[in-house]
Amino acid sequence: SIYIHRSKLSKEARLFSFCFFTHKHTTHQYVIATMERLRSLHNLIISYFCLSSSSMLFWCTCFLVLLFTTTTNALVKLPENTVVPAVIVFGDSIVDAGNNDDMITEARCDYPPYGIDFDGGVATGRFSNGKVPGDIVAEEFGIKPSIPAYRDPNLKPEDLLTGVTFASGGAGYVPLTTKIAGGISLPQQLKYFEEYIAKLKGMVGEERTKFIIKNSLFVVISGSNDIANDFFALPPVQLHYTIASFTALMADNARSFAQTLYGYGARRILVFGAPPIGCVPSQRTVAGGPTRDCVARFNDGAKLFNTKLSANIDVLSRTLQAPTIIYIDIYNPLLDLILYPQQYGFKVANKGCCGTGLIEVTALCNNYTAAVCPRRSDYVFWDSFHPTEKAYRIIVAKLFDKYLDRFF
Repeated sequence: SIYIHRSKLSKEARLFSFCFFTHKHTTHQYVIATMERLRSLHNLIISYFCLSSSSMLFWCTCFLVLLFTTTTNALVKLPENTVVPAVIVFGDSIVDAGNNDDMITEARCDYPPYGIDFDGGVATGRFSNGKVPGDIVAEEFGIKPSIPAYRDPNLKPEDLLTGVTFASGGAGYVPLTTKIAGGISLPQQLKYFEEYIAKLKGMVGEERTKFIIKNSLFVVISGSNDIANDFFALPPVQLHYTIASFTALMADNARSFAQTLYGYGARRILVFGAPPIGCVPSQRTVAGGPTRDCVARFNDGAKLFNTKLSANIDVLSRTLQAPTIIYIDIYNPLLDLILYPQQYGFKVANKGCCGTGLIEVTALCNNYTAAVCPRRSDYVFWDSFHPTEKAYRIIVAKLFDKYLDRFF
């Protein structure tokens, strides 16, 4: 072991006082991902580790990180010499982790019972009982246990190295959608991303920043709010657009967003389609009739958008010769859980766990007027719009099975 004087290092670095050069649980991806968390300490470590070769320093630092920084283990097996240093997320409430927490908007949930099953039972601003898809993806890759919100006031500089989410509840591909909800628009999310890049450069330099951006996994999830809260909720919108022209606008804006990310240096870009929005509990309640059936016209709108989006992303991928810009079908995996809940260990798929499960979402799902179901694991949906962590985990596993080989 090599001793480092405690007064000279940060709190995180003081966790490390020795290193081993073998560890049977090591994975290449895990080492690289966790290395990003300490790259900002690199020069400081050099001054205390008087090693004769750069490779010695690399492995020593790697195993310090491996042994002491986190218990997250990579579950995804990557191809040889492939790394995913970070997961970077854009979109709406499905992948928001608290970016709306200080905003005046209905699209926020930084209060109980949201987060009841998150680490420490804390309501972070995630629209679920626990983790959301961005967290689960990062966990599966062994990068870190969860993806923090970029606007989190407690965000640490080292968190930037392994990814953040810029997503905002209420956001959509059509500008009016976000204005209705009072969230952070996708163009504004890109401006925050520019800030993020500048911060990375200040921490690790331009070349390492390019490496992180090029090799990270970019996740873009949006579209539900455009269909449910814009087109079908606002009659004036239907005077200006048909569902065909509106979904074409959505798909064109989504393609432009992905192309902009590519221009920033991103290469692994996953663009998710819309879910079966007509089958989420709130939409069944408001438009599904007395029996609360799935709303066919809402689902038809989602499928139309998905068809256009898939075609747009396919053209973009071919034009840029970038096969890792991929359209991801979320519609069918979620619909399968809704139609056949018992096959996945669920008992309830047409109501949320919070309150009556019929309409409660955001402010209506609270500790004062809405009781929480005793077994969250019985429910596909946490509130009347957002799935439970259990449902998200099943969906992410399905998507990995289908698409993982195409990520690299």
